[in-house]
Amino acid sequence: LQKGSSLVAPVHIVSEESADKTNLGFIHAFVAAISVIIVSELGDKTFFIAAIMAMRYNRLTVLAGAMLALGLMTCLSVLFGYATTVIPRVYTYYVSTALFAIFGIRMLREGLKMSPDEGQEELEEVQAEIKKKDEELQRTKLLNGPGDVESGPGTAIPQKKWLHFISPIFVQAFTLTFLAEWGDRSQLTTIVLAAREDPYGVAVGGTVGHCLCTGLAVIGGRMIAQKISVRTVTIIGGIVFLAFAFSALFISPDSGF
Repeated sequence: LQKGSSLVAPVHIVSEESADKTNLGFIHAFVAAISVIIVSELGDKTFFIAAIMAMRYNRLTVLAGAMLALGLMTCLSVLFGYATTVIPRVYTYYVSTALFAIFGIRMLREGLKMSPDEGQEELEEVQAEIKKKDEELQRTKLLNGPGDVESGPGTAIPQKKWLHFISPIFVQAFTLTFLAEWGDRSQLTTIVLAAREDPYGVAVGGTVGHCLCTGLAVIGGRMIAQKISVRTVTIIGGIVFLAFAFSALFISPDSGF
């Protein structure tokens, strides 16, 4: 009996250690993802898209369209990153660390070269792009007649609540955000993180980070877009990326997080 009891204890300890390790891996991935997304997205093109569209249209519709695009992009990026886990972890770990170091150095260089009012050019570019989409939308309204969903209270067709979320504005917010995010630094970062961290933690952290940035853009509108110093955010972002690269010197690739 004594021998049997001594065999049970180690199994219990191992299972607890495994659970703790899994929890730490998720938390580490979550914190890493939310950190890099915030420093990558504040003052980015997708941030300006949400901010400007929210000033012109229904905020909930803009937020829903932008978040669907960002959530879909985050999931796709995590899948791309997770697919690389077929390669031995030691290789993906150090390759991803090198990429973080490269991203960090590039962001620091870009930030130090920027002028304090950097970002206005990108803001104007987004405004011009949205204006062009608005003109296309107006032409579509004229062709479709007064029954268009967004044409106002004088429509002849009864409105349904769910139609509000699949309106041309929703489609425009989704399309502009998705295309702007494709190939963006935050997408590449999410792929790199998913290759070395817990994929569930990266997915949740990335989505929460996008929610915070996009929600801030929708609520604050142009005021926040103009107040944000893209230079400062870029420099902070470079420091965060370099910090993750530096931490790899103290964490073993097989440590689980």
